[in-house]
Amino acid sequence: MATIDFEFRNEIIKSDIGSTLAYCYQCATCSGACPVAQVTEGRYNPRRLILDALLGLKEKIFGAENAFNIWGCTMCDTCDEVCPQKVELTEIFTILKNKSIERGEAPAYYTGQASTVLEHGKAIPMQPAIERRREQLGLPKVMEPNVEEVKKLLGATKLAEKLPPKEA
Repeated sequence: MATIDFEFRNEIIKSDIGSTLAYCYQCATCSGACPVAQVTEGRYNPRRLILDALLGLKEKIFGAENAFNIWGCTMCDTCDEVCPQKVELTEIFTILKNKSIERGEAPAYYTGQASTVLEHGKAIPMQPAIERRREQLGLPKVMEPNVEEVKKLLGATKLAEKLPPKEA
């Protein structure tokens, strides 16, 4: 049986956006509209995640066995748009994802892409084949990101400290 973690529950509710959770009356509109919930046959369920957060059921949210509960959300904002109470669910999911990262539980594909952005200034570094194809199609060159500027911005978020160490 799941144990209520009151400290976690209060932390979520006291967050900048957590107070909107009180308005959620579990109508399931979010789950019915969620494209991920539709294709995962209920494996991902935003309503259940919100309820677990509201009740402080930390052990049902975190841990390797529950990773998809948080990381299944693609942040498409559909749930936010359809919520009749205007609960900003994706903001709550962001808080939960950040807590997952703090716990060292973020999926490797997520931290790998974050490391790539930190190193190259964008998620997918430009490839010579893409550059040649753009030239053949008469498309303009893609501007290189200012990597130092990106690093400075991400440095303010302490991203590098939150990412797992690089493997040699």
